Amino acid sequence: MKITEFGRIREKVYIHEHSSGLKAFVIPKKGYNRIYSTFAANYGSINNTFVAPDEDEATRVPDGIAHFLEHKLFEQEDGSVMDKFSRLGADSNAYTSFTQTVYLFSCTDSFDENFRLLIDFVQNPYLTDENVEKEKGIIGQEIKMYDDNADWRVFFNLLNAMYVNHPVSTDIAGTVESISEITKEMLYKCYNTFYHPSNMIIVTVGDVDPGAVFDMVEQGIKAKSNPGSIKKIFPDEPAHHNMNYIEKRLAVAMPQFNMGIKDNSCVTGYDLLKRKAALEIILSMLMGRSSALYNKLYNEGLINQGFGSEATLEGSFGYTVWGGQSKDPKKVYEIITDAIGQAHKNELDKKSFERIKKAHEGRFIGNLNSPENISHEFIPLYFKGAYFFELTRVYEELTIDDAEKIFRDHFSKEPALSVVLPMK
Repeated sequence: MKITEFGRIREKVYIHEHSSGLKAFVIPKKGYNRIYSTFAANYGSINNTFVAPDEDEATRVPDGIAHFLEHKLFEQEDGSVMDKFSRLGADSNAYTSFTQTVYLFSCTDSFDENFRLLIDFVQNPYLTDENVEKEKGIIGQEIKMYDDNADWRVFFNLLNAMYVNHPVSTDIAGTVESISEITKEMLYKCYNTFYHPSNMIIVTVGDVDPGAVFDMVEQGIKAKSNPGSIKKIFPDEPAHHNMNYIEKRLAVAMPQFNMGIKDNSCVTGYDLLKRKAALEIILSMLMGRSSALYNKLYNEGLINQGFGSEATLEGSFGYTVWGGQSKDPKKVYEIITDAIGQAHKNELDKKSFERIKKAHEGRFIGNLNSPENISHEFIPLYFKGAYFFELTRVYEELTIDDAEKIFRDHFSKEPALSVVLPMK
């Protein structure tokens, strides 16, 4: 067992490495009633082309297969895994993102039983030709539901506007057509490739004994050796956006819009943490609620309180995105694009930078009170070579000169605009 301490924020991470290559982490939270535990694979919707360990040829699988596999793992030969968790008094769930698949539960009692169940069911897929075919209809309905969801559609249309070749522009669940091609054999190929413990981590946050947790990991993980690395293949992605504007009409009362800029840095580790924090601070400086730009747009009735922004960096892709509802999205686009252009003519304001940096650091520290938030932030950052808790060092070291350089690099191209308009 290893222990990594982050003294500035008084956090500890207990680490255990299994012989298979799996790493288990315990983040103690003394006195907390609820325990939050996750079993995560470094495998998401963008990983559709890969070379498995000990193979020479690339495998290409249909879009949506990672999400499909997540659904199927909850179905066991002896019944629903969610029902089993429920009987043990736990809340269970799972999610698939662009880059991870995460299985989770939270509980206040019977932690050992729930933890063993989590480890067991993730390692035991039950796939048949019949249950795979049945799932296609269920997921097909989910896909159609999201096609009519304005928030979902405006965001994925923006990704299509930004990205030319990268699979991040494809819906996580795939399409009705792509999932129709999925077979039991394909699912097992993806499972055996990406669900090996060497490509996974276990994270538990709460008032637990790290040694006892790691003992259960040792007892529960079946694989004993690391088969080698997986080669994930992505197409070349140009620096420019795919298109400047995209629109769709749906049953909405007011137009919705997303604006965004593709990030081409492809950074990992501490550099990724630093760049992401800087981009989030810059977005707050430019268009956060305390900014002149936000107040101008709000006072003119061009945005409402639903307006927001975020930065995402995932190694092979990244972007900033901002948006909400507006009676005139194109006018908002013009005003924001002009404001970014004006910012390029001046230097970022140091006082504003320091104030907003402190506000972001305060939110980060506040979020350390949430086991769920810690887990959800810890997992994707770990897979990208960074520790979530290293953000405390980022906020300590990040300077206005760092932000200035990142601003001029990232905001060097005009944003893309995605709009969902009301039906005519």
